[in-house]
Amino acid sequence: MEPKRGPEAKSARTEYFVISVAAQLAGMHAQTLRTYDRLGLVTPQRTSGGGRRYSERDVELLREVQRLSQDEGVNLAGIKRIIELTNQVTELQQRVVELTAQLERERSRPDYRPELIPPQRNTALVVWQPRNRRQL
Repeated sequence: MEPKRGPEAKSARTEYFVISVAAQLAGMHAQTLRTYDRLGLVTPQRTSGGGRRYSERDVELLREVQRLSQDEGVNLAGIKRIIELTNQVTELQQRVVELTAQLERERSRPDYRPELIPPQRNTALVVWQPRNRRQL
């Protein structure tokens, strides 16, 4: 049997790095990491004494922040919003997976009756503003 490769090959234990090692891995100065933590761009784990501990995912995120800032010219507020929206999309994608699995479980039940499922109502909101007659 061949050894596992890819994401499943990682052990259940996550490695954490002190700030100096994380800064070196990300190609940044440690003070930059402290600033990004203060701004909420990256949130490392904390030790009982308050020391920062960065995961591999945190280091990847730091590299992405640097890429967006230097290569794409995005300011830190924009980067923070991109991170927030990316996290939201990931959470929503996971929720879709969960709901799809739940639906499949329901459909496989012997007592499943699709006619008992209420139809979806359209909850779209349309904003309408009349044109000012003088502008015509």
